[in-house]
Amino acid sequence: MIPERPSLERRVLAALDASPSRVPVLLGGCGTGRSSALLRLRDLIGRTQCQLVDVERIATTPERFLRAIADASPFPATPHAARPAPEGSARDAFDATLALLSTARASGGGQATFLLDEVLECRTFESFPGLRSVLRDLIDALSVSPNRFVLTTRYVARAHRLLRDAPAHFEMIHVPPLTRSEVAAALVGGAADTGPDRDDLARALHALADGRPVYVSALAETMAAMERRGGGDAVSALTAQIAPGARVESACRYCYELRLHRARGYGALKAILEVLADEEPLTLTEIATRLRRTPGSTKDYLSWLEDVDLVTSRQKRYSFADPMLRLWVRLHCRAVPPSDDDLAREVQGYALARLPRPEPALALAGFGPAADDDARKNWGIIEID
Repeated sequence: MIPERPSLERRVLAALDASPSRVPVLLGGCGTGRSSALLRLRDLIGRTQCQLVDVERIATTPERFLRAIADASPFPATPHAARPAPEGSARDAFDATLALLSTARASGGGQATFLLDEVLECRTFESFPGLRSVLRDLIDALSVSPNRFVLTTRYVARAHRLLRDAPAHFEMIHVPPLTRSEVAAALVGGAADTGPDRDDLARALHALADGRPVYVSALAETMAAMERRGGGDAVSALTAQIAPGARVESACRYCYELRLHRARGYGALKAILEVLADEEPLTLTEIATRLRRTPGSTKDYLSWLEDVDLVTSRQKRYSFADPMLRLWVRLHCRAVPPSDDDLAREVQGYALARLPRPEPALALAGFGPAADDDARKNWGIIEID
């Protein structure tokens, strides 16, 4: 279960209740809890007062998109909610959708609230005639609507570019990583629910999961299952969860494929990610040399990766935006599935790089990275003959 984020929900509700109302835009990568936050907001606002729309699932044609929203609407019917006539154009259907979002009213005639999950997927409609500026048209319509809206997207760079010149009442909220205390709360009912080891486990889990709710949830559940069978730790849980078909591995695979398919230059981009999986951070020149491409074309590829938030650049050096995804590429972007030895080796390296170093006295006593065999035991790695 994704941990709850009451502070995030309070900030969104404060934006909606402001005078004039602001439009919160939740920005965050895969597995950061944006959709889970919308589900809780729907219950907090009231299901008769708001409508949750999973844009990613219903963005097919403008006509079917309008029909899907109208059919699921909890609001009293309005003239604009009528389905478009069969002879209507794609533009007509999209305009009718904008009208529905703007004119719908909640029970009693109050403001309707729309929770639009993955709103940038409306870009799908730009392949239809007369719809070359769908996202801009949508933002313009929401800007003047009397209704309330909460938007989310996993594409942070694209959202910033789209909203750069938007009215000031669009409030971009970056969904923060879980805090260590929120990670500790995810352990309730599972591993180290009580006792002195709980803080240590929460610290390790927070570091390994990079604070991402989807990883925290999977690792916490695995640790709880291991505890019921006699004991386990965060590194052992990660080793199990990054194996083929496990929950974290599946989440990484989904994020990897989805973002690459939304970008240009699929094959070259995969090659760059493999280069960065071997070593990061790297400069543009270093990546171009390893890729055996010109700096100009490599710069284009890197900009496309940044556009879908797969890589990030700091001081002109590029690296993965999500360290867990880098671990996944190292393990799974190869000709054969990883062996148990591969899993143990790569997860141990990942853990040693992210977890706090042990005190020097402990290292001298045979603990930590100074002693490889003992380190494996300390990190919960099982030796495989």
